[in-house]
Amino acid sequence: MITTEQLYQHYLNHPVISTDTRKIAPGSLFFALKGDKFDANTFSEQAVAAGAAYAVIDNPAYQLNDRCIVVADVLIALQDLARHHRRQLTIPVIGLTGTNGKTTTKELINAVVSQQFNTLATQGNLNNHIGVPLTVLSINASHQMAVIEMGANHVKEIELLSSIAQPTHGLITNVGKAHLEGFGSIEGVKIAKGELYDFLATSGGVAFINSNNPLLMEMYGKRKFATPAIFYGDAIEDLISGEITENAPLLSLEWTNNTSGESHAVKTQLTGAYNLDNILAAISLGVYFKLSAAQVNAGIKGYQPKNNRSQIVRTQNNTLICDYYNANPSSMIVAIENVGKITADKKVLILGDMFEMGAEAASEHTAVMQKALETAVDERIFIGQEFSKAPQLLKSGTFQGTATTYATTDEAIEGLRSHNINGATILIKGSRGMAMERLVELF
Repeated sequence: MITTEQLYQHYLNHPVISTDTRKIAPGSLFFALKGDKFDANTFSEQAVAAGAAYAVIDNPAYQLNDRCIVVADVLIALQDLARHHRRQLTIPVIGLTGTNGKTTTKELINAVVSQQFNTLATQGNLNNHIGVPLTVLSINASHQMAVIEMGANHVKEIELLSSIAQPTHGLITNVGKAHLEGFGSIEGVKIAKGELYDFLATSGGVAFINSNNPLLMEMYGKRKFATPAIFYGDAIEDLISGEITENAPLLSLEWTNNTSGESHAVKTQLTGAYNLDNILAAISLGVYFKLSAAQVNAGIKGYQPKNNRSQIVRTQNNTLICDYYNANPSSMIVAIENVGKITADKKVLILGDMFEMGAEAASEHTAVMQKALETAVDERIFIGQEFSKAPQLLKSGTFQGTATTYATTDEAIEGLRSHNINGATILIKGSRGMAMERLVELF
């Protein structure tokens, strides 16, 4: 059976990886991964016929010719190949994880450091046990830096992904309530995300830490880092400090390089006060890697959010904050708080159910609904089975404005068709499975 080193020689000759027979790159290596409902071993012949140089399989029954390479386990072979490739690289690799803001922070960091370095960054949200190896294997000799996002819904996943990406620099955006079915509790989340700090501490890597976040500071304090950490926040002791100067709803901020004492202003295309931390993280990395303030600001100013993460959409009648890529209690609370802070004549919250809450579903949806009722907005619309179970809060009558619940997105669409909302700033947020994007056309 072929070794990782032997497989690596094939990779050097064919440095493009394919995992989908519908998107075979000519001359690529096809890895026959298994899914819940398919076994790609059965597609090996099709992959080769479509132009793959070799098909990597783990079922000898499908070894039809010498262009089929048999390994013990295709997924492990892919991960081992990526790990081996990473060991050959000498460039800085920035790894990041966190409950919220991973992808936005990754994109902001990429936008900044790309002003000076040829940078490869995780595409989309390919941040799991398959996506991270594919990202690492996309790094070639032209790249001067890499930014790799790592996600997890179980303990030990970040440990695995760190062993593959082997970041030289890293950060945790935050630690909050998400994937509680897998993590079990907020303590489980801290352990899981902290696996990145564990890797950096033992490998001599540099951690970038939000000094305003008490959980992150606690996690940092429990580990002995061989290399001093870099801090960002609002203290003059931090490398970078900053504050929001406008939120209407796009953010403007002023940031200070506390080493030089110089302050700089920048306008962004992002909404959400919670994004200040993500922006400062990107600025701190830019300053750390010796980019000029002009380069840093160009990266921040030029970043245009997409994929329905803190994305502003202006329609003929309203300003929409489209933030429905996903949702959990932590991101819901800060999104609601942000709407309370923004400058707008009329404000509306449209909130959909949060998934993967496990036994905490009822209490967490109640807490989010309570937060929405306490926030000064004109109208609140709750959508989903879980939100519909907590109507007793709506009967209190102690909140200003109005509140409505719908059991499903379909019911909400039907009800809102005849409910005109004009001249408002509207937050639309919910878990991906709620398909909240279907509501956009109504406003």
